[in-house]
Amino acid sequence: MNDDAMDLRARNSQATREAISHAALRLAIEQGPNGLALVRVHDIATAAGVSPRTYNNYFSSRAEAICAFQADQSRRVGQALRSRPADEPLDQAVIAAVIELYTDPEPDKAGLRMIMLTPELEGEALKAFSMAEGPLAEAIAARTGTDPGRDLFPAVTAAAVAGAIRVAGRHWLEPGNTESFATMLRSALTCILPAEPHEDPRDR
Repeated sequence: MNDDAMDLRARNSQATREAISHAALRLAIEQGPNGLALVRVHDIATAAGVSPRTYNNYFSSRAEAICAFQADQSRRVGQALRSRPADEPLDQAVIAAVIELYTDPEPDKAGLRMIMLTPELEGEALKAFSMAEGPLAEAIAARTGTDPGRDLFPAVTAAAVAGAIRVAGRHWLEPGNTESFATMLRSALTCILPAEPHEDPRDR
């Protein structure tokens, strides 16, 4: 199989994954506060235009399907940082990369609210957001010349960024909030950035 065929297969697979995820979230929202418990796999598969078997090839649970978009975003955050200009300060680069990734397009409030207010979905979303930490830590290490296997800075900063994203999401959903998610996200990230790697005592 040549590279073009492999790329097409990967794009088709991602498109199917996204279609299933969007269908699962839409159906859950339509069912109301207890939507997750009321949505059946067969309904999700039908809405996405796939068979239940195909659904099961992609997801092991309805919660995983609904939170797939967050998981996919999190996997891309490291690459988003690597794509920033090399001479851009770390704090500016992280903030710009995260805001661009998580606000283009802006999250759907109804969907995010269901995820945050449904315990099973919130747990799955926490796992999804945590997926950002490894790739982001590696990108931070590469940018700062630190060793992710030895230095705490990349992993701690990545974990703090992932936490800031979750907190920004919760505050954005608060009744009466009129700020955009980008503004809320920037405010949350500036609470933890700028941050700079410290000299490891073992290097002295």
